[in-house]
Amino acid sequence: MKNTPFTEKHIALGAKMAPFAGYNMPISYTGINDEHAAVRTNAGIFDVSHMGEFILKGAKALGLIQRVTSNDASKLKNGQAQYSCLPNDEGGIVDDLLVYCIEENNVYMLVVNASNIEKDWNWIQHHNTEGAEIHNISDKTCLLAIQGPNATKILQQLTDVDILNLKYYHFTKGTFAGVENVLISATGYTGAGGVEIYFEDKDDDANKVWDAIFAVGTPQGLKPIGLGARDTLRLEMGFCLYGNDLDDTTSPLEAGLGWITKFSKDFTAKKILQKQKEFGVDRKLVGFEMLEKGIARHDYEIKDFTGNTVGKVTSGTQSPSLCKAIGMGYVTNINATIGRTIYIKVRNTLLQAKVVKMPFSNG
Repeated sequence: MKNTPFTEKHIALGAKMAPFAGYNMPISYTGINDEHAAVRTNAGIFDVSHMGEFILKGAKALGLIQRVTSNDASKLKNGQAQYSCLPNDEGGIVDDLLVYCIEENNVYMLVVNASNIEKDWNWIQHHNTEGAEIHNISDKTCLLAIQGPNATKILQQLTDVDILNLKYYHFTKGTFAGVENVLISATGYTGAGGVEIYFEDKDDDANKVWDAIFAVGTPQGLKPIGLGARDTLRLEMGFCLYGNDLDDTTSPLEAGLGWITKFSKDFTAKKILQKQKEFGVDRKLVGFEMLEKGIARHDYEIKDFTGNTVGKVTSGTQSPSLCKAIGMGYVTNINATIGRTIYIKVRNTLLQAKVVKMPFSNG
């Protein structure tokens, strides 16, 4: 099992550790509800150094990205990022990812899911027929996500670059906590605001950055956050998790990701996805809230009022912010309308739930 550069820090802070995507990762420190609330109301720091990063360089880099991803990366200017996915030959999803434009038409960074690093690398290499320069820098890259409404306020004193006014899905590079060439990105997986910071794992930089963040953050209530709260935070926002809500059999259009599927260019499975757009898909990813006591879990069956199976749950939890059980799942089109009553099979009982808009709300 791999460690991140911060593993010893998590253990020293008393984190509950568990294997995740081949890494020894912190699941929680003080408890999921407490950590979740810290991010929603103030600020929290996540170690996400297990994620994968690939650098694509040269005149052929953008062409390769355009062929393998669904979104249109040609629209990106220096300092902009976009959410995208890698479709497979059948129109399913190899992975979802972020594309960073470091230097227009020349240097890009792809950020992929930890569990898919090797799979994505092989997929992209397979399509690298024009000879783009490509480097897997995953093992030497530290990635910390500092999320929450006060995150940038807390961090601003550690850098000369203006991060308070960094626009969503934009990034900048500069010195951070005395470490040079840090990429600071207004992205994240919580919907609570904040930044993600990327830097090379060299010398004592990991300790330097971590300790500096805690030195300024602890007096202001910043807390370390584990993967447990990361999951509840993203689910409240309706953000998909690969391996749960997205996989090799789900298409971006079924998953509600038509907005990152641009038909103005050629890419893998374009024809299949275009047909889906034209004729519609047979099932859709929906959000739902439980109307009866019980929590929907991954792979639980979704039924209609006659007891027929109409889909399955992909993610589910008790929402700490909303104080109710919520979930996501794929259902047949007729059952995908907002307000529709569906039934989740929890053990041997059918519990009532209602299809709702995402992100989830108190309404």
